Amino acid sequence: MHRRLILSLAATAAALALALSGCTASAVDEADAPVSGSFPVTMEHAFGETTIEAQPERVVTWGWGSADDAIALGVVPVAIPFQAYGGDDDGVLPWIAEALAASGDETPTILPDSEEPPYEDIAAAAPDVILAAYSGITEEQYDLLSEIAPVVAYPGEPWATDWRDLITITGTALGKDAEATALLGDIDGEIAEQAAAHPEFAGKSIALTSDSAGTFYVYKKEDPRAAFTLDLGFVSAPSVDELATDESSFYYTLSYEQLDKLSSDVLVNFGSTREQSDGFLQAGYSQVMPQVQDGSVASPVGEAFIASVSPPTGLSLSWGLQDYVNLLAAAAAR
Repeated sequence: MHRRLILSLAATAAALALALSGCTASAVDEADAPVSGSFPVTMEHAFGETTIEAQPERVVTWGWGSADDAIALGVVPVAIPFQAYGGDDDGVLPWIAEALAASGDETPTILPDSEEPPYEDIAAAAPDVILAAYSGITEEQYDLLSEIAPVVAYPGEPWATDWRDLITITGTALGKDAEATALLGDIDGEIAEQAAAHPEFAGKSIALTSDSAGTFYVYKKEDPRAAFTLDLGFVSAPSVDELATDESSFYYTLSYEQLDKLSSDVLVNFGSTREQSDGFLQAGYSQVMPQVQDGSVASPVGEAFIASVSPPTGLSLSWGLQDYVNLLAAAAAR
């Protein structure tokens, strides 16, 4: 992608933005919507800082979670990324589809499924802000996207923004600070309600894992799916920290020969398919684990289900929470 082409596309898209703003998927009329934040606002991130001069009316999201959070805050983006994991044939996640159906808004333009941002398609959407606060964009990609519109990148490491922070970041970028605070309060209330309904979770140790293609993953307590599970009352199993390596800030791999060392009261093992989940439970190497022997394993199955809590978002956590808690309760009871 050449810089000149991006600039040309961005200029053309900007000229079309006024004509498009009243008839696109962003049916929420942001021009008339109340602003709980103030503009201009300057947001710091891994590549420096970005100033958003006025409340965005045409929002494009890239990566994970930003589209969910924008919709949860009442702003339907004009373009969102294709989600292969957990999405339908069109790349739309079920909680997004349900939220749009409930609000009566049209589905945004779905950007092509690509590892690198599809610059031409993003420019064609004529955005006035690009939200990529939970993504893996590089500095070069950030620079190219910034020629299209102001970009809000991740505050620390790629693919590592805390899900609560992502809601706050999205709220600030969209002038929805009060709404973001209210959304977080609602979600925390749901989690607290579930914790109160399951006092048996309190103090029980838990380990979260997945077994995929011959590799066994253990998620550290810093991982978003682990962090909100601990909010339900569980404590991170000491063995998770004892066996940890420095492979990543939020997970590590464990050899099958060491599985007997991963002790916990409850084990969560994520499986994209029933075959994958059952394969782990029936494998010879898993039989050394006390959790497998006594049945204290919670097995979330299905891409959408797993995606809803890995990590959760302003829309997805409520969508998958009850089913997740039910699995945890059954495992804890054993």
